[in-house]
Amino acid sequence: MFETPWIAALAALFLWWFATGILLWRVHAADRGGPGQHIWSVLLSLPLFVAGALGVNATLMDASPQGVWFAFLSALALWGWVELAFLSGVITGPNTKPCPAGLDPAARFWSAFRTVAWHEFVLAGVVILLILSAWGAENAFALWTFLVLFAARISAKLNLFLGVPRINTDFLPKPLAHLSSYFRQGPVSGFFPFSVTLLALAVGCFLERLWRAHHVADQGAIIGFTLLSMLTALALLEHWFMVWRVRDDKLWRWMIPAPTNTKRKT
Repeated sequence: MFETPWIAALAALFLWWFATGILLWRVHAADRGGPGQHIWSVLLSLPLFVAGALGVNATLMDASPQGVWFAFLSALALWGWVELAFLSGVITGPNTKPCPAGLDPAARFWSAFRTVAWHEFVLAGVVILLILSAWGAENAFALWTFLVLFAARISAKLNLFLGVPRINTDFLPKPLAHLSSYFRQGPVSGFFPFSVTLLALAVGCFLERLWRAHHVADQGAIIGFTLLSMLTALALLEHWFMVWRVRDDKLWRWMIPAPTNTKRKT
């Protein structure tokens, strides 16, 4: 059933929505728990990272639709654990203070980078390991999946730092509350059209590869490029949520009680 492209696209959409909801639920449940709950969340979920690494290794030479699916899910497992560690405040950066007032642009950027430095280094390290392991492999879709997530996340962070009209801070967990001071709410910077254009071009590139895969009836590639096209399109949509007057938080409010003492910025 999951070898059908349109079902693969719908499954990717569901995984994006559900996995995001689970992450938000876990970190906010830890917020409401006692001291050390965030650390326990990260430690107890470590098998997810191990399973992702083993899954990537097991699928490198399997270019079948099933192998592509497992590679995609394995990359999501790796990504999910690192994101949980970040949202839990376990892997963030050396700077855990709000942005000081009066910083010049260069100092503000450096201060902001230091809030997420360890997280970025871990993600970059995983990318390097995936590149080395996928070099010459028949199935590199785990690498491409992680690269899409990595590039889209860097782009989103830069846009939040440089300025976008719509910023939702309701879902920031307590360990990352200081990050909101580095966000800039206002007109979009010149980076925003550049970033959404690159994402749109990436969607077009994956769709072109999907068309070529259909032409040669490569079922594994059909599934892989369908998943990558949908994942990149969702990353593009998340960027537009920073501009559109859309309550995107409603997509995941089902997992988290409505905040009582915070207000959504408009």
